[in-house]
Amino acid sequence: MKRIILAVLALVASVSVMAQLPRAEYPRPQFERSEWQNLNGEWSYTLDLVKTGWERGLKDSKGFDGKIIVPFAPESKLSGVEHKEFIPCIWYQREISIPAEWEGKDILLNFGAVYYESEVYIDGKFVNRHFGGSDSFSVDITPFVKPGGKHSLVVNAKSDLRSRMQSAGKQSLRNDPFECMYTRTTGIWQTVWMEAVAPSGISRVKISTDIDRSVVAMEFTMRRNAAGNVLTINVKDGGKVVASDSGPVASGSVVMLPIKKAKLWSPESPFLYDVEFELKDATGKVIDRATSYFGMRKIHTDGNKIYLNNEPYYQRLVLDQGFYPDGVWTAPSDDALRHDIEMSKEAGFNGARLHQKVFEERFHYWADKLGYLTWGEAPSWGLDANDVEAARNFLMEWRNLVVRDLNHPSIVTWTPFNEEFWPDETQYPRFVTDIYTITKQLDPSRPVNTVSGGQHIVTDIWTEHHYEQNPDKLREIIYNKGNMYVRGHSVQARLRGNVGFNRPVLNDPYTFPTYKGDIPYILDEFGGIKCMEANPAKNGAWGYGDAAQTKEDFYKRLEAQVRGLIEMSDKMWGYCYTQLTDVMQEQNGIYYYDRGVKYDMERIRKIFQMPLPSDKIAAEKK
Repeated sequence: MKRIILAVLALVASVSVMAQLPRAEYPRPQFERSEWQNLNGEWSYTLDLVKTGWERGLKDSKGFDGKIIVPFAPESKLSGVEHKEFIPCIWYQREISIPAEWEGKDILLNFGAVYYESEVYIDGKFVNRHFGGSDSFSVDITPFVKPGGKHSLVVNAKSDLRSRMQSAGKQSLRNDPFECMYTRTTGIWQTVWMEAVAPSGISRVKISTDIDRSVVAMEFTMRRNAAGNVLTINVKDGGKVVASDSGPVASGSVVMLPIKKAKLWSPESPFLYDVEFELKDATGKVIDRATSYFGMRKIHTDGNKIYLNNEPYYQRLVLDQGFYPDGVWTAPSDDALRHDIEMSKEAGFNGARLHQKVFEERFHYWADKLGYLTWGEAPSWGLDANDVEAARNFLMEWRNLVVRDLNHPSIVTWTPFNEEFWPDETQYPRFVTDIYTITKQLDPSRPVNTVSGGQHIVTDIWTEHHYEQNPDKLREIIYNKGNMYVRGHSVQARLRGNVGFNRPVLNDPYTFPTYKGDIPYILDEFGGIKCMEANPAKNGAWGYGDAAQTKEDFYKRLEAQVRGLIEMSDKMWGYCYTQLTDVMQEQNGIYYYDRGVKYDMERIRKIFQMPLPSDKIAAEKK
């Protein structure tokens, strides 16, 4: 009885501690284990503005003078630091305790994301170096720690945005934010955690669904192969097992499971199957357990349309930049991630282009759960796309991002670049072609929009950006001229004939390998309407084109713009409105930056849910 009471008290204490941690939820919902330890919370830190920390032996630190709340970047309010100027280098330190019961297991130190180049030290010993500010990574610290022991963990992060060798996204390359460039993010900005894994446990599972054959395929990567290991897989619909398999497993093993009468995933019905993995060694002992999920869905292009589950599906997207007033790139809570999706759906959108930022896995989890289409994008702005070193940095980080997120059914398009324009004689055509090829090799199941609104080179979807505010002129530009409006400049699109439609003509030696006629065309940035009544003029306030003076003017302009696009749905298969929320000085969101309601949402929803002409015809026939 005493042991039971002590166990209950320990559990209560553990729950209490977790409740006090920022971002206490498990950060990798696509592959979740029970034996883990959240390392968010208070760390010590010091800024290293001239990068002399190595000379001063900061790797051996047992604690710095400053205090910072992880996982929030030092530029953010939630970090407790709010240092807004450039941070060339920052050092973090905290003590870690290794549970004694982790003896005999590999101990992994996981980082959701650290911007940009990071190093990990334990008790002053170098453990790992990572390049990339948005991709997740794991460090095997088993040789450096002792179960039951305590150790000093030191992490440093370096960033040099102005070098143009790293992806910046919407981080301002000036000292202060301006127009559509915002506060920077440096260092740790997603959850840090440890987990215990069997030496021959599961490293990764790639899940692919085939709705035409009603099967799901699971390809396994193991930490180490071990003879005699047996893996059991149970697929569940609620609590009922609907498919299962048990047998030997090794890296490269592929298990095919039939899903009878499969329930399909869509925004209208976001059904998810639960998965349980249990790995036993040759003696029958359970050495690894994990849970996951998947959605049975198919996304593909045919002609000038995009199909979801073999039906033409018109995408009504919104541009979501994923910035927060108090957390910058990091959401203040898991609820905040879910709430952003709920706000978007309330406004009438069925998905989002996740713009110039890699969203954390918990966002994709909520998109999967709530039924929300997304386009996964990298923060490509700031990168010198004509530099070989910059291209090398981007290629590996993008590869890691695709591998991390490809199991999420809500992601329906990959968009590595945004608004890139480079002369044909540079390395840019090769760079874009390599990115397209690598992406399709990693994930042939999704279309790739290589350069949103830019010089595509090779792509599965043709996209453009137009911020003409006059609805009639916008329609004329799209239908007849094929001009692209990019941050105040009109750039001639590389098309033959009308933008419809989509007969690309390239001057460089690269061509569209999949091009056999029309390809889908989407206006994946338009609008950006600033309303003076909703956002009274302030110093630095910014929006596209002439502002609407009143909310009524805003509604009328928005409705006319959307109607013009909807009426061209036989040629243009979707749109993306700029944008979901205001972001700092850019005040053209459907909602305010603090997620407050700005407009009559019933009226907004009616505009963005405007029926297609084909829907009206079908309704009339009924």
